[in-house]
Amino acid sequence: MQKKDDSIPLSAVLLMKDGKSVNKLYIEIIINEEIPISCINLNTNKSRLMPFKVLYDNNENFWQHSGGWEYFIDGEGLEKLKEKAIAMTGKWDFERLKLLKKAETKAAPKEEEEIEELEIEVGYGSDYNSFTKMTTEEKLERLNANKQKLNDLIVQKSRDVDEVMEALVDSTKDATLINHAVLEEALLLADEEAKQFTRALVDSTSEMVKSSTHLLTEGVLNNELMNTLVEKSNGTIVQHMTRVYLNGTAFLAYYNNLVSTSSAIQKLRISFAAKYREYYCHLLAHINKDDVNLERVFYGGMRAVPPDLFIKWSIGFLIHDIGKAEAIEYHEGESAYDRNTVIEHVKAGYKSIMTKTSYPMEASIITGYHHEYYGDPGGYGYFRAYLQQYKKNNPDAKQDYIITYELEPILDYKALAYFPAKVLEIIDVYDSVTDPLRVYRKPMQPEDALVMMREEFIEKNRKIDPIIFDIFVSFIHDKEKNKAA
Repeated sequence: MQKKDDSIPLSAVLLMKDGKSVNKLYIEIIINEEIPISCINLNTNKSRLMPFKVLYDNNENFWQHSGGWEYFIDGEGLEKLKEKAIAMTGKWDFERLKLLKKAETKAAPKEEEEIEELEIEVGYGSDYNSFTKMTTEEKLERLNANKQKLNDLIVQKSRDVDEVMEALVDSTKDATLINHAVLEEALLLADEEAKQFTRALVDSTSEMVKSSTHLLTEGVLNNELMNTLVEKSNGTIVQHMTRVYLNGTAFLAYYNNLVSTSSAIQKLRISFAAKYREYYCHLLAHINKDDVNLERVFYGGMRAVPPDLFIKWSIGFLIHDIGKAEAIEYHEGESAYDRNTVIEHVKAGYKSIMTKTSYPMEASIITGYHHEYYGDPGGYGYFRAYLQQYKKNNPDAKQDYIITYELEPILDYKALAYFPAKVLEIIDVYDSVTDPLRVYRKPMQPEDALVMMREEFIEKNRKIDPIIFDIFVSFIHDKEKNKAA
């Protein structure tokens, strides 16, 4: 699509005469009329058309702070805005036209530049093809180069946030695509041969994750991540997996900080009976109500996640949807929802990780258990079959605890759920319903998504964990506060 030569800087359109106040009416019209915005990357001089609402929902002031970008509205969009404004108010700010023309002459993009329309592709996107053509050595070189870039940032005393976010997104996206490409090859091999074939991949990915989590635990994640992802990838699955990994790891860091440096656990213990006991009593129906307490919910007591498990769980977040085929979208599709097809991606991912790689078992269990939903009929997962068989072989066995940080209580049928899987369930659902690039349904605003999840996944159905969810709500709210600041 050729660039139109009548583009006007968005800031000139939306700022009032004083140059500071914002014309909220014009913003409302642009959103309601779905007037597209041209986003010019100042580093590459390339431009993409984006819905204003997508950018605005992530940062209401995006158009006032370039961060390497400039934003324009073309003449057709401006005319639509003018017509709607006159229809609604009977007037249009004509005196600002001189300012608009002046700004147009000064800052409009060059005529010879082309605007590349943003095309969001299903599956892993067109970038995936380039990785399938790489040799194994080239794939490993890419992973190691990304790890080195992250390590270079770690040792810097003063870091550029945009550079850090770009490195985190690039390294995660590349690791996702490379792992899927290598696993496709490994599936053609016998199990032991496949594990040998993928050993270097596992080692390089694990090292990259260590470097990545180091930066994420320092609280660098910011709400500009979405825009970066849009620029960096055009495949919906890889975008989802990237966001889930980064947000999931950032949440673990937030959780660790909360339970380690505050009285959060004591506050939960005090409010437990009034706020949470009834929920968990339904899950532990064979336990006396008075014995259902915080220590029953968290096997061994609620505590911070140790470093070794932190890395293993982060790896699980990274590869959690690695079994998805390119044609499968998450949580939605143009055709009717096919439960068997959706379930298959969990089974395929779990089986491929378990039998074809040497990834930690913790990561494999996360892959196969992150839609378990406390046994709710709406849940699924390959690991369910293991628990059902265990119960069949041991009819007197009972799960006396809710959540475990270690694997043994899950494998020995002592606890209902695995902590990182319960975290991932929440992150996974939240991302799918707030994704600004949802293809078949409108994305939900963060607060609306949290309300919906509480109603549908806690109050109406017992699917996600209410304590972890409440901590997640605080995590999202803190991110929103940082965005506003």
